[in-house]
Amino acid sequence: MINKGDKIPEVNLVKATESGPEKISSSEYFAGKKVALFSVPGAYTPTCSAKHLPGFVEKASELKSKGVDEIACTAVNDAFVLGAWNKDAGSNDITMLADGNGEFAKACGLEMDGSGFGLGTRGQRFSMIVNDGVVEELNVEAPGDFKVSTADYMLEQL
Repeated sequence: MINKGDKIPEVNLVKATESGPEKISSSEYFAGKKVALFSVPGAYTPTCSAKHLPGFVEKASELKSKGVDEIACTAVNDAFVLGAWNKDAGSNDITMLADGNGEFAKACGLEMDGSGFGLGTRGQRFSMIVNDGVVEELNVEAPGDFKVSTADYMLEQL
């Protein structure tokens, strides 16, 4: 599993943009900026939609006032789904990074088996502060929990 002090693994992600999906390498995306990244098991799922994304939307200006350049959400969903979810429940302050094949979650050692719920392999619920491609803080939730990956928890770390 990825740890504090590690570089973000090199994988391709797909950024959801107004003009459609845009492929981007993780090294390119995270270079030269401080990113508050959070991962959800899936767009439109209950805790993710009711608490996780809304918390980062609500706290976006506070996160940015503490030195965060960009707030990003990743999930093992395609860019179209993440873009629609952000349009429905998010904001322009959140960048959606689709990990459609789960390569980022797997490279970080943060995948989970959601097949019991018909979800297949997904990314765990977590958050991290990434500064110029290096993990400064890592907060991985225990299964079923929603405590350490919240925007409020991250604000305490900054």
